[in-house]
Amino acid sequence: MYWNGRALIGAVALAILVPAVSLSQEKTPAAALAPPADQRPRAAVTLADYRYDDLMWENDRTAHRIYGHALEAAEPPSGSGIDSWGKKVVWPYMDRQLRTRDYHSDLGEGLDFYNVGQGRGAGGLGIWHDNKLWTSRNYQTYRILKNGPDAADFEVDYAPWPVDVTRKAWETRRFTLPLGTHFTRMVSTISSDSPDPLIVGIGIGKKTTGNGGDLTVDREKGVISWWGPDDPARGRMMVALRVDPSMIAEIRQDADNHLVLLRVTPGKPFVYYSGSAWSKGQGGFTDRAAWDAHVRAERVDFAVPVR
Repeated sequence: MYWNGRALIGAVALAILVPAVSLSQEKTPAAALAPPADQRPRAAVTLADYRYDDLMWENDRTAHRIYGHALEAAEPPSGSGIDSWGKKVVWPYMDRQLRTRDYHSDLGEGLDFYNVGQGRGAGGLGIWHDNKLWTSRNYQTYRILKNGPDAADFEVDYAPWPVDVTRKAWETRRFTLPLGTHFTRMVSTISSDSPDPLIVGIGIGKKTTGNGGDLTVDREKGVISWWGPDDPARGRMMVALRVDPSMIAEIRQDADNHLVLLRVTPGKPFVYYSGSAWSKGQGGFTDRAAWDAHVRAERVDFAVPVR
């Protein structure tokens, strides 16, 4: 996610209260990252308590983060979409690069040039009501369940948010990213102060790496696959969702997102998958057909795990 000018005042005001990186410092160019001593493939989940409690997770193929409650004051209104980073290496790199304050540049292992904004990014969600997506703020609490080496596994809680003036919703979501895949398995439990069914919109941001991109939809397989626009210097990002086809109510879009709408019962967990890759990174996807074929071939399991 990119910083912008409106964040500067909030960040300065919080500089004393929140142990985080200042926005002006983030613009300082950094040297190439020195590779770690341990270069074995590993999955990892990391809390960046030095940068507004970003939660980052990665494996040998892909890398992501979501934003903590502390960021809401520094970059209002912030957002609960999912960020995706390009990744060249099989070992964890996000924490080392974030600490350089220059994570929008390729320092040899990858970079973040994916601009989540107020969209859903790579698989964030909201409640679809009255022709609008109603979304939560940033996550409030977290629990790391497994920090590698074979999987990154954690849960977060999203505080209640309004759905128009008719109801409220809140969510607990589990994220599991094993080695060897581009896809994070998510188990979402959305509760509400009303027992009525929900329509949940899961999205892929339309403007995250510039305007354009191509969308592939295969409703029978529950596939929504986005092939992003090419940046001559930084390459392209690609994102895909896998959902249970039996839950699909509609596939549509709003101003910021490509959306798949699912029928969901409050309090009943459901499973979906979000994956991404970088054209210059792990996976070697250099054409849309190869990415779409990989997405369709991904092994998925929509059975809800028993605690």
